[in-house]
Amino acid sequence: MPTPRHAIVVQHLAFEDLGSFAPVLRALGWTWSCLQAGVDDLAPAREADLLIVLGGPIGVYETDTYPFLNDELALLRERLAAQRPTLGICLGAQLMAAALGARVHPGGTKEIGWSTLHLTPQGEASCLRHVAGVPVLHWHGDTFTLPVGSTHLASSAVYPHQAFAVGAHALGLQCHVEARGADFERWLIGHACELASAGLDVPALRAAAQAHAPALEAAAARMLRDWLDALP
Repeated sequence: MPTPRHAIVVQHLAFEDLGSFAPVLRALGWTWSCLQAGVDDLAPAREADLLIVLGGPIGVYETDTYPFLNDELALLRERLAAQRPTLGICLGAQLMAAALGARVHPGGTKEIGWSTLHLTPQGEASCLRHVAGVPVLHWHGDTFTLPVGSTHLASSAVYPHQAFAVGAHALGLQCHVEARGADFERWLIGHACELASAGLDVPALRAAAQAHAPALEAAAARMLRDWLDALP
């Protein structure tokens, strides 16, 4: 029997988890364990077969306030330099971009809600083709410059850099393709202050999740399978 491949998941918020990615990993025979950013030692992630860094409500540039971000950046620099499989979502993608020398900064406007991605030609040829035309969940206010040497895969109507790849081993997704409809109320509760501050319509967000989440879950599963199958 081959040894199961093991992923390390770095989590910043309890309700921002693997979502629809979890059953895909399970079905493909992956095991995984979660490390809590700012609490757990990240050393086990150095040699993991796959590192997944999830989202969170802080900025990459807030290292003075949240010093543990320096540990995440160091970990990502090491893994990306070694071309070890790495997937970043939202804050995770921003951390990846910073680890590759890009600038992460406030974007000037919140992008929160469901809308489709605009794929580049390279994006259309990548695993992201599975989410073409499918509304994904956006939930961020920061953005980043495109890392040197990366491949630009997608943009949105609000921000030009939504997804990038580095070779076949690294994928950064500014948007939340992993979001599940069954969990969405946790997002609305956990981000209640941010939603109120931004003046967003919570019932409208809930209705959009009910409308779009089922298609996204199916598309995201195909996308992740494709990406995992292509890992070196």
